[in-house]
Amino acid sequence: MILLLNINIKKEAMTQKNVAAICAVDYAFRRIGGKYKGRLLWYLYQHKVMRYGELRRAIIDITPKMLTQTLRELEEDGLVNRQVYHEVPPRVEYSLTETGLELIPFINHLRIWGEKQMEKEQIPAIPYVCVYP
Repeated sequence: MILLLNINIKKEAMTQKNVAAICAVDYAFRRIGGKYKGRLLWYLYQHKVMRYGELRRAIIDITPKMLTQTLRELEEDGLVNRQVYHEVPPRVEYSLTETGLELIPFINHLRIWGEKQMEKEQIPAIPYVCVYP
């Protein structure tokens, strides 16, 4: 019985995105929250168009499964374009949509805030990982 309840809770958490948002802040963070979404959006902004392998190398701590899942979520939310070229070998490119571009000023503001906090706490950034325009 406890195991069954635990499975149901996990299923509910997985479909949380489908539940009505409590407020606009809740709605926004359901779309861009998480460990990798902000960085993916930022890197796509910096490079305009990136292929899967380039994104995989840019985000050093992400697994292939998580990268694929996160890109799918961003695409479903209308923040990222996925362009498939039917050639051999197949080529897939990712870029920001107009809606995704609207988020960049806010992500940049968070980046600036993060830099200040890291300086204040004397936390070094990993060189060449977060490239800024």
